[in-house]
Amino acid sequence: MAVTAASALALTGCGDGGGKKDPEKPGGTSGAPQPPADALKLPNLDGQKLQVIAVWTGAEGENFKKVLKEFEKRTGATVSYVPTQDAMLTYIGSKISGGTPPDVAMLQQPGALKQAVANKWLKPLDAGTQAQLDKNYSKGWKDIAAVGGTQYGVYYKSANKSLIWYNTKVFENAGASEPKTWKDFLTTAETISQSGVTPVSVGGSDGWTLTDWFENIYLSQAGPKKYDQLAKHEIKWTDPSVKAALTTMAELFGKENYLVGGSKGAVGTPFPKSVEQTFSGGEQAKGAMVFEGDFVAVNIGQTKAKLGTDAKVFPFPAVGDKSPVVTGGDVAVALKDSQATKALMTFLASTDAAKISAGAGGFISPNKSVDMSAYPNDTLRDIAKALIGAGDDFRFDMSDQAPQSFGGTPGKGEWKILQDFVRNPKDIAGAQQKLETEAAAAFKN
Repeated sequence: MAVTAASALALTGCGDGGGKKDPEKPGGTSGAPQPPADALKLPNLDGQKLQVIAVWTGAEGENFKKVLKEFEKRTGATVSYVPTQDAMLTYIGSKISGGTPPDVAMLQQPGALKQAVANKWLKPLDAGTQAQLDKNYSKGWKDIAAVGGTQYGVYYKSANKSLIWYNTKVFENAGASEPKTWKDFLTTAETISQSGVTPVSVGGSDGWTLTDWFENIYLSQAGPKKYDQLAKHEIKWTDPSVKAALTTMAELFGKENYLVGGSKGAVGTPFPKSVEQTFSGGEQAKGAMVFEGDFVAVNIGQTKAKLGTDAKVFPFPAVGDKSPVVTGGDVAVALKDSQATKALMTFLASTDAAKISAGAGGFISPNKSVDMSAYPNDTLRDIAKALIGAGDDFRFDMSDQAPQSFGGTPGKGEWKILQDFVRNPKDIAGAQQKLETEAAAAFKN
């Protein structure tokens, strides 16, 4: 997949025909636009209400609401969307304790899905949703959302989290070019720094961005086998391979002049602002490059920069033999067994829903049946082709596979320890020991 992604970045309908709806029903009127003849057939859910929770806010949240609005239009159901904090299991647990669980949740971590199943919170997929999943998804994406051979989730959104986006004006003014190796990347950073612009903008107040930095370096440097072992805590965080990756990471984060705002700025900047700092102001931008997944396109869209001209992207540079490709994603799970919940899960597994999100931009679907023409620009089409073309040959975000207390909680675990490491990148041994202590406790529980 790394080869496919690198080359790509160098730069269909489902279900049977839907019947005509009763003109008196909220799900459709004789004068309202009707779904295409080959659209997924959904039941009439007039008067039924659902609640969906996810972490998406801003443009991402508004884009997802378009999908829910289409479901409302086709079924007559009413869907409320509630954005939550990143500690999704804590939120869900409190709602279940209070007797008001949501109908559908978008979990960010396979580890969280496994914990939710262990808590007996989730409902297995019904036959209709499973049929859509079997039709539209590869085995790899299905396996990630299954526990003990039972399918519990639908990966609605995926991400190629091995991309570095850059301000073309800043690169041109500095005489810099797209680097292919980590050594070249550091050379490029120095060239840009000498031109008077800070090379890298980091959104480190959102700790997950720092785990992504580590994972890309580790996968490329230590290799897939070690990556899988560390992800499952089969080797310790005090392993020499972790020391090597943190040492490499410190080559960037140990240089204050390479980070917008220095180390203090790196851990104090929210992810959306890190993108804004790179693409607002043209050649007068605060930073030249920002690292993160394909969803950066959404945030670039909030600036005046144009994708493909003002903003371009290259694969994460190879630290070892190959450039890494780390994926992430959001998995839809059902907490209720109602007809409306089943219908929404089926809709989310279909191409009908995926095409709406793909067309909105800043979104990549793991649904292999989505036509590439659904994506709004060549950049996203290339990223989507690389992801789908890789089949099952990908590595999922390591921190997302861990128990949430270690890999997915703001201010705790891996997020907090890596923030502290950015503040003091010389203390590699100390960071390793803290990571091992907290990982051991999390995996034990």
